[in-house]
Amino acid sequence: MKVRVKFSKKGSMKFIGHLDVMRYFQKLIRRAGLDVAFTEGFNPHMIMSFASPLGIGLTSDAEYMDIELLSPISSKDAIESLNQAGTEELEVTGFVQIPEGKADKAMTLVAAADYTLRFRAGHEPSADWKNGLTDFFARESIPVMKKTKRSEKEVDIRPMIYEWSFREESETIFLKLASGSVENLKPELVMDTYLKTLGVEPDPLAYEINRCEIYADLGTEGSRKLVSLYELGKEIL
Repeated sequence: MKVRVKFSKKGSMKFIGHLDVMRYFQKLIRRAGLDVAFTEGFNPHMIMSFASPLGIGLTSDAEYMDIELLSPISSKDAIESLNQAGTEELEVTGFVQIPEGKADKAMTLVAAADYTLRFRAGHEPSADWKNGLTDFFARESIPVMKKTKRSEKEVDIRPMIYEWSFREESETIFLKLASGSVENLKPELVMDTYLKTLGVEPDPLAYEINRCEIYADLGTEGSRKLVSLYELGKEIL
């Protein structure tokens, strides 16, 4: 049985890197008593994969890990067992069975992600920084210099920004951005680019960023149909 685990990452756990998160879940699964599958060979390890690991310093409501179980367990019992054995700052919120085929490869399915971004108290660039947001996102093209491992090239990030809005009550920017192996846009790059149009030098420590959801694209060519990775599975009763 292939299973997709949804979990949140909050508090001090945002400073834990991907490898440590993987080690954490390996120990957590053992403590919770889940009958998980292992690879064969001289050095067997748990069969698990993560969808688009989160950057250090970011919080999240929707991280995903896929595992394989040898014995069935209900979603309710699995969530309770995992959370009782773990920490509140890394909470399991979903546990669904995923079908064989395209839906069982979370890492390669990722096509988009939702984020919220706001400035830490005392790090706002100016009192009127919000005034230019509408004009900025209305642009047909937003060219930036994007660094890769080998070079630096100009890229138009506007097509990678699928949605945006400003939430006045919390002074938070919502962004739906391209994510994954084909196109990947980070929310901090979007905000850095905007601030530069205001003549403000970006401060990488000024942002509080939360990932809200991760999506697969089930649409046909030229027609986007974003579905959360969680919706591709079904609850185990």
